[in-house]
Amino acid sequence: MPQYDESGRLLRVGRDLKHIAFIMDGNGRWAERRGLSREKGHTEGMKAFEKAVKYCGELGLEVMTVYAFSTENWKRPEREVRKIMALLEKYLDKLLEKASEYEVRVRFIGERKSLSDRLQQKIVMAEDATSKYGRILNIALNYGGRAEITAAVNKLISAGRRTVSEDDISGALYTSGIPDPDLIVRTAGEQRLSNFLLWQSAYSEFYFTDTLWPDIDEAEIQRAVENYYKRTRRFGAVR
Repeated sequence: MPQYDESGRLLRVGRDLKHIAFIMDGNGRWAERRGLSREKGHTEGMKAFEKAVKYCGELGLEVMTVYAFSTENWKRPEREVRKIMALLEKYLDKLLEKASEYEVRVRFIGERKSLSDRLQQKIVMAEDATSKYGRILNIALNYGGRAEITAAVNKLISAGRRTVSEDDISGALYTSGIPDPDLIVRTAGEQRLSNFLLWQSAYSEFYFTDTLWPDIDEAEIQRAVENYYKRTRRFGAVR
């Protein structure tokens, strides 16, 4: 069961909550409501992301996955896409400089060939520099759930497989070896997966909040966790 301090602040999650995933939605709307550019919204969203990574680490979560940029996001204005990629590069630079402070193993999931050479190099450097840490941060970049499943099947076909099992497909996904998300949190009021972790979310619990991603804080994450602990997870069985 989760642990709290005397003020009611969540300190640790229970052992049954290992992996939380976030669909970080609402950066643009956050900015527009304030008369700011969408790019400013992504800047504030990055700050919220860093705070969430820190807090989830304090809670003892083994894995955190964030939906940073989907395969469909290339349809956005070029200026906005450049800003998102620049923010990711900035985060990786900070991570490389202070890896020992973050104490998290960064893994990027998604198709990388469409990314700039410089960003690809920084991704490899960040993954190598943090590979010794146990806690995992998955950053879904140029990611699509359908594309991931398709790539996994083609990988198995290329290996000569004529029939495959569910375990085979799970083992060929970007998230191979990582437990499926126990809880998926989506901000900004939308209630859909938007092509995120389609295979892995088969038995995930969902928490939807109207809070826009730049406004996400410890209290909102705590509410999501507490909501999770009100659920009964049966996985198709009867209790």
